[in-house]
Parts: sequence; C-alpha cells; structure tokens
Amino acid sequence: MTVSSATTAISTATAARRTDRRLRILRRAATPAIVVSALGALLLWLSTLELDSIEQRTLNWEYIALRTGEHLNLTIVASILVAVLAIPTGILLSRTRSRAARGTVLGLANIGQATPAVGVVILLAILWQTGYTTALVALVVYSFLPVLRNTMIGLEQIDPFVKESALGMGMTRGQVLRRIELPLAVPVILAGLRTSLVFCVGVATIATFINAGGLGDMIVNGLKLQRFPVLVTGAVLVASIALLIDWVASVIEDVLRPKGV
Repeated sequence: MTVSSATTAISTATAARRTDRRLRILRRAATPAIVVSALGALLLWLSTLELDSIEQRTLNWEYIALRTGEHLNLTIVASILVAVLAIPTGILLSRTRSRAARGTVLGLANIGQATPAVGVVILLAILWQTGYTTALVALVVYSFLPVLRNTMIGLEQIDPFVKESALGMGMTRGQVLRRIELPLAVPVILAGLRTSLVFCVGVATIATFINAGGLGDMIVNGLKLQRFPVLVTGAVLVASIALLIDWVASVIEDVLRPKGV
C-alpha cells in the first residue's frame, strides 16, 4: 500500500468515526427534545383553556408532582427488585443442567408475563390486600421475564472456548463469571432491563385501581369525570416518563457496553 493510499484510508476511517459520533449524539438528543416539545405543547394548550373547579383540583403543580413521584417510585423500586432477583436467578439457571428447574422457573415467569397486567394486579389485591406493596409485587411479577431471559441468553451465547481459555489460564469459575461472562453479557442484560423499565411505567398506571397512586389516578379521573384535559395530561406524562426512562437506560447501556462489543 502506498503512502497516499494509507493516508486516504486513515482519513476515510476518521470521517466515518466522526459521522458515527454525530449520529449517536443526534439519536441521544432526539428523545429529550421530543419529550420537552410534547410537555411544552401540553402546557401551552392547557394555558389556553378555562378550567372548571374539578379540573383545577387535578391540574395543579402540587397534585401532578405528587402523582408523578408515586409513579416514579413504583417504577424504579420495582425495576431494582427485578434486577436484584432476576439476574442472579438467570445466572443460576444458565449453570444448571436440570431441565425441570429451568422449565419450572421459566414457566412461572411466563405465566406472570402472559397474564394481562390488570389481571395480575387485581388477582393479587383479592388474594392479599390493596395498596403500594401489592402493586409493587405485581410490577415485579409482570416485569421479571425479560430480565431473566436476557440474562440467560447473554451468558449462554458466550463462546465456550473463551471460558475454557480463561480456566486454562488459572482463573476460577467465579472469576470467569465476574471478569469475562458478565461484562460480555452486559448489552443483552441491559436490553432486558430497558424492556422491564418500560413495562413498569405502563403497568404502574393500573396501580390506581388498588389505591397505590400514580399517574393512573389522573387518567381514570379524566375518564370517569369526562374531563378531557385531565385525561390528556395524565397520558402525556406517562408517555414522557416512559420515553425518558428508556433514554436514560440506553445511555447507561452505551456507557457500560464493553469496548469493541
């Protein structure tokens, strides 16, 4: 290869990297821009309306902040519990040779996922009690499968020769798991967590039916009282939270992704 050819190849590669970097920045900026635009349009629209006394009791900063805080609390706590429970379970199942154990755990997780969200919430409320704790358990049950399945897939797709090489170098199985398998499986596991987070945001709206609060209160009140501004505000806020949480998770996924993967 001549000097000019090498220089051209380096310039092309540098330009490609710059283009890829710009595209990543644009993709990362797109979601916050959409959310800010939607919330700004909502606020502008509400400012043009003459709200009656019922709408004013709901469409005020104190009420909206309270319901948004409840919604975020349910979503974040449920997602943390799912990660704490599903990832270790997925690691254990990826190492067991017992088909019965794998089939039983995956079957139970599939039942939680396949059952309609309203059914899970209401059934737990009937069998147990109403309130925050029941809603939290329902969210964990409904969001458990994506993280469990992705953890197993992420670990099982790693080339066995990579693990054998690490063992041959004197590493213990625990060290192979911590230093090689889990870092390589991070992108797949985080994809499952992103799915779980979005599930939690959506299903948390149903928590209102068992007195667990959240933005579902606004949506249900808007439907029952036939107050369109209240209904639209609740729906836009839930959609905005889902988009922002998915965006934050995608940024964390990019940061934690091993170089070259």
